[in-house]
Amino acid sequence: MAELYNEQAFSDLEKTFAELMKQADDIQDVLQAGADEFIKDLKKLPAPRSKINKAGYTHLIDTFASKPEDDQVLVGWGKYYGPMVEKGTKKMRARPHLKPMWQKNADKYYKLMQDKVIGGI
Repeated sequence: MAELYNEQAFSDLEKTFAELMKQADDIQDVLQAGADEFIKDLKKLPAPRSKINKAGYTHLIDTFASKPEDDQVLVGWGKYYGPMVEKGTKKMRARPHLKPMWQKNADKYYKLMQDKVIGGI
């Protein structure tokens, strides 16, 4: 009876699965690459001239950062009032910047992450 499988093909498939599993273990690196590019774009936003001229003052735009958490990477502000600017308050209209930037460039971030996954194989 002829063999129904090619031993080399299974060996190659096993190697491919091993590489994919390793990449799945490094998913945090892939997400971080996308987050880093997102933050880079956010920091290019025009920072309106602030009336605050105190020493040590940092503009909201300059505080964007990421934080790995479980199987995700969170992107946000280093200032407590970032969400208030993004979503608005009862006394202030919303001035969104994170969501529009993501929507405008989401394909670019996904492509970058896909390339990192494919490049790692």
